[in-house]
Amino acid sequence: MNAAPPSGYVRALAQRAREAAAAIAALDGAGRRALVETMAARIEAGHDAILAANAEDLARARAAGLGAALLDRLLLDPARVAALAQALREVAAQPDPLAGATRRETRPNGLVVERRRVPLGLVAMIYEARPNVTADAAALCLKAGNAVLLRGGSEARASNAAIAACLHAALRAHALPEAAVALVADPAREHVLELLQLSDLVDLAIPRGGEGLIRFVAEHARVPVIKHYKGVCHLYVDRAADLGKALDLLVDGKASRPGVCNALETLLVHRGIAAAFLPRALAALRGRGVEVRGCARTRALDAEVKPASEADYAAEFLDLILAVRVVDDLDEALAHIARHGSDHTEVIATEDPAAAEAFVRGTRSSAVMVNASSRFNDGGQLGLGAEIGISTTRLHAYGPMGAESLTIERFVVRGEGQVRHPELLGAKR
Repeated sequence: MNAAPPSGYVRALAQRAREAAAAIAALDGAGRRALVETMAARIEAGHDAILAANAEDLARARAAGLGAALLDRLLLDPARVAALAQALREVAAQPDPLAGATRRETRPNGLVVERRRVPLGLVAMIYEARPNVTADAAALCLKAGNAVLLRGGSEARASNAAIAACLHAALRAHALPEAAVALVADPAREHVLELLQLSDLVDLAIPRGGEGLIRFVAEHARVPVIKHYKGVCHLYVDRAADLGKALDLLVDGKASRPGVCNALETLLVHRGIAAAFLPRALAALRGRGVEVRGCARTRALDAEVKPASEADYAAEFLDLILAVRVVDDLDEALAHIARHGSDHTEVIATEDPAAAEAFVRGTRSSAVMVNASSRFNDGGQLGLGAEIGISTTRLHAYGPMGAESLTIERFVVRGEGQVRHPELLGAKR
């Protein structure tokens, strides 16, 4: 991306969006719920226009030679559009993240100290290929009382514009400013840099895309950033694993949708069950078109396995490729994850509660699964309705970010005239 001089185009959008945020924050919980429900209905009503726009994007992407993983992320079909509307309805039905005090206590001096959630203000989403993010991000931001500034990738520009038109129609139906959902329609790359400098307008930026985009945003931002970084997700099959369960977790995690961030990229197998598990696992993976790259001990069990490099163990393949390593024990598995992981999702297959607890304590990723697929690290699957991203940055939010993650706690203190230094007032009394 080129560091071109700011054009002012994005600043003007951000200024209007920040002003519109006040109108969203002024709505009560019922009003914000109704707005998001209308957004869902407008997406259903715009079904044909959205699919037509997406077909245009797909044709252009195929002509440009985009890979299978990006094409899959870009694709909208009738089922995905329906799922998009349903996700918005689930967001609408979530409890109001701004309702009431989250904590209240009375201090010895009689002060009542409350903590209440308030909106962040203006949230900027910078993303690639995923047109569903346009709707998900808008719904979550508005549900939490924020405005949103959307900068999608050029490969999805027609889809993003069609979805944004539905969202704007919903805002108009509620007599709210369209600027609360601001879309950077011009795909010029210098606009990303301009957006990242708007520390006086943007309260949080969330990049969601390839490693190059994430690094660029983190290096150039003058606004706070929460990274949705790459997903180098591991499955560790423990000595005490149920091998049938482990096989199911492996196949679902790798083959169900390999181009997403919660897909498995590395399989770690305890040496004590490697001879019993790996032949079954490798056969199942091959049957689903997965290329396996393994360590020497893995290749000793199957000569068709390609040798794995150290770079393979740090790779987010986003494809039907899996790295495999046989490890001596749980400690070696944890050391491997610490060295090569990306703080996204880790899975253990075991029937030993002590091993499970050691794995949970020994990993620090945003989600840890015990006998459950990595594919469950998803806002919709974990009860958030949808997600604006999966935070791999340890700030106020970590893991899938729903509406509550787009708010922050502040203190409200209620008193009856208490002062901290009453001795200074004695002469006046």
